Amino acid sequence: MTTKVHVPESLRADVETLWDYHDMHHTLRPSDVGIGLGSHDLGVATCAADLYRQGMFPRIVFTGANAPTTVSRFPRGEAVHYKERAVELGVPVGAVLVEPRATNTGENFSYTRDLLAEQGIAVTSAILISRPYQQRRAYATCRKVWPELEVLCASLPLSLDDYVASIGDVDRVINMLVGDTQRITEYAARGFAIEQPYPDQVDAAYRGLIAAGFTSRLL
Repeated sequence: MTTKVHVPESLRADVETLWDYHDMHHTLRPSDVGIGLGSHDLGVATCAADLYRQGMFPRIVFTGANAPTTVSRFPRGEAVHYKERAVELGVPVGAVLVEPRATNTGENFSYTRDLLAEQGIAVTSAILISRPYQQRRAYATCRKVWPELEVLCASLPLSLDDYVASIGDVDRVINMLVGDTQRITEYAARGFAIEQPYPDQVDAAYRGLIAAGFTSRLL
């Protein structure tokens, strides 16, 4: 019997506010490359494969080494496992490049840019594929690290409840949402990313979830 995981109703409004904030709500159009950002979430590879089959880009770069939270799940590295998943889903092996060294989002983009240059592949536009709650941070970081690149953001089109069910751990999802919200302002202040709008209702939701104990992913 599977235990249902769900967002507690007492937290739902705040969690929904952060969930919506991190979704860039971009309308996708064909681009030169898809860049899949490594994480614990294999849905990134699924989304990349779906977009490839839709003709949104002719090639994919998966980028990511390992974090302490992913090494047991993806022992050969996040990007390697993502490639294997995309190939299982029908993406030709030759359409996928692997960048296996990046350990943070800035490196995801700088190392991907270097890899494409080494391969002689010129790109001016990309679709960034990430976990749903990483879209805004990915966008802000890429615009800082690779400002000449035209970027759009994408994730698997799941509702909050469906995403929580797919991960199977509501506390983990909420902690990650809170951590990514902090990183939007903190990384801009540190020069790692461009500034993003930060509405009062987002700050209130962020602070409410911290008060509720969701602090494990704070810097």
